[in-house]
This record gives sequence, structure tokens and C-alpha cells, in this order.
Amino acid sequence: MRGGLRSLTAALVTGVLLSGCGLSGGAEPSDDTSAAASGTTAPPLADVTTLDDVRDWDGEVVAVAQTPVDPVADPEPALPVTVTDSQGTEVTVTDASRILALDVYGTLARTVFELGLGDQLIGRDISTDFDEAEDLPLVTQDGHSLNAEAILGLDPTVIITDTSLGPWDVVLQMRDAGIPVVVVDSHRGLDSVSDLIHAVADPLGVPEAGDALAQRTQDQIDDVTAQIAKVAPADEGQRLRTVFLYVRGQSGVYYMFGEGSGAESLIDAIGGYDVAGEIGWDGMKPLTDEGLVAAQPDLVLMMTGGLDSAGGVDGLLKRLPALAETPAGQHRRFVAMDDAQILGFGAITASVLNALAVATYAPESIS
Repeated sequence: MRGGLRSLTAALVTGVLLSGCGLSGGAEPSDDTSAAASGTTAPPLADVTTLDDVRDWDGEVVAVAQTPVDPVADPEPALPVTVTDSQGTEVTVTDASRILALDVYGTLARTVFELGLGDQLIGRDISTDFDEAEDLPLVTQDGHSLNAEAILGLDPTVIITDTSLGPWDVVLQMRDAGIPVVVVDSHRGLDSVSDLIHAVADPLGVPEAGDALAQRTQDQIDDVTAQIAKVAPADEGQRLRTVFLYVRGQSGVYYMFGEGSGAESLIDAIGGYDVAGEIGWDGMKPLTDEGLVAAQPDLVLMMTGGLDSAGGVDGLLKRLPALAETPAGQHRRFVAMDDAQILGFGAITASVLNALAVATYAPESIS
């Protein structure tokens, strides 16, 4: 059972992402990834020359993770199967031939592909934008709003989702229509990667593929974090003071993510110093001048869509003068990553960590 903080954080994540027009940009969500497209795919951290001084660089960097789908198996679902989902609902799945896997990061659909069931996926949310899924029809509108008509028109035999998309009445409508709907935990973090994979694999009747994918993903994460440990400052006091900002400039949304949001595990994993823990910043809160002054970040992590929506680094610093006075602002030390990658914590987690670490410790190799 997840603690109260995680439940609160999940609710806050949902509200902020939806009120901020979703993960795809400012006032007009789309599949545009112009900022991400301007970056270079990060090479393995082990293959680059890292900085002698982690603060010896200026200027923003776009981190791009390597994300080709690599199915772990070619499984045949063993159905029917009955599972109890994260909300305590007992769900029986008898047919996995027409799957919808929907969440705000696109992680669930990506997991279906990595399990080897990509051919059975019949639609996508706006965040499921990797190449192998780009031809699937959208079932979200206006960003991350579920479209009941579009979903029913695809005649799914099973839906896997979480509470990050709305309106919730659409999910209930799908159940009323007789479609098995499995709701998985919305929490994202390094501690939940394996659980998330199993939460997708088990109701689809491919638990062994789930075991294999979870093990492969964890092995990859362990390899990358071991490489990061070699280049990150051993002394905590020398690590880059790092914050994660969620911004939708055209909607006036400026949040700093804190403990329990998933951002803290990302910062820890790349060898940064999580300032949110130091200043007692829990969950997600609207950004304030006082918070920025207290944080004094050396490095800011962001989503590319958010940075674009604020007018890039110049626009963000103009909108947030207090940020301009911090070490990160003075040195324009920002690392941005595609919205659908950075906080998804799924099968591509190791590649995400590698790209962020390369951007942080060897920025010239991808800038």
C-alpha cells in the first residue's frame, strides 16, 4: 500500500499536468518535439570524456535518450487471468488481442511493446510518440483528455491505465460498456519500475515476459548507475544542487517538484544533490521567489515542452527573475529532456539516466 504522500502526489501530478495542458507544450498541445529534435542522442556515459569540475560549463543542453523498441519476448498470452488492480478492483481479462495502454507519460504503451505485444496495441495517448507507435490512432484530445467515442470506436478487449488521465467518468464508462479496465499505480520512481512492468504484464497474461523485462531493465539501470557513480562527486557537498521545474509558460504554470514526486529519485540517480529534501519541499508546489532563493540550484532539470512554452531559457529567466539570480540561472545551466521520457520510469529508464548523466557531466558531447 503506498503512503499518503504518494497518493497526494499522484493527485497533484494529475491536476497540474491536466491544468497545464498536458505534457506536449503550452496552450496548444501537440506531438511537436522541436526542442528534443535539436539535441543529439546521448552516447554511453562510459564512452565520453567527463568534466574535471562538474560546475565547469555554461549553457542549456537537450538530453535525448536512445529509445528503439527491443521486445524481450514473443509471448502468447495465457488467458483468462484475474487480477486485483491498484484500486482494489478485481478484473478478469479474457482477450488481449486489442489492447489500449494509456497514461500521461506513454510508459504503459511502451511497456506493452517491450513485452512483445506491440502488434496488439490498437491506439495511443498523445505521449506515446515513439516511432513504432506513431501510426496508431489517438484516443486523447485537447492534450490528455480521454475521448470515450474514440476509445469505444476501436473496440478494445482490455484497457490498462492509471489515474493520470481524465476525465475519470470516461474510465467508468468503459467499465460500464463491459471492457475490462485495469488501473495501475500512478506513482513513478526508480523504486516502482519493476512493479509497473509486472502491473502491465500480469493482466495481459504474460507474467514470464514481465519477469524477463523487469530483470533486463533493472540490470540496465544498475549498469548505468554504476557508471554514474564513477563520475559523480563522491562528496555530497560537491554535487550539483539540482531542482526539477515543471513549467507551462502560456498557461502560467510554474511548479517545483519535491519529495515524493519521482523527481527526487531521478536527481539522486544521476548523482545530483536533491535540494528539495534540504528545504522541505514535498510533492509539487507552485514555484515562489522564496523557494528559488532557498534552493540556490546549480542545475535545473526540465521537460523540453515546458522550456519551449516559456520561450526557452531567455524567456524563462525573464519570467522568473529570482531564477536568473541563482547559480543555474547565471550560468544558464539547464538540462531538458523530452516530456514523454524524463519522468516515465519504465523500460527505457536506463537510457534516460544515461542521457541525463551525459548532459550533466559531459555536456559538450551532445550540445
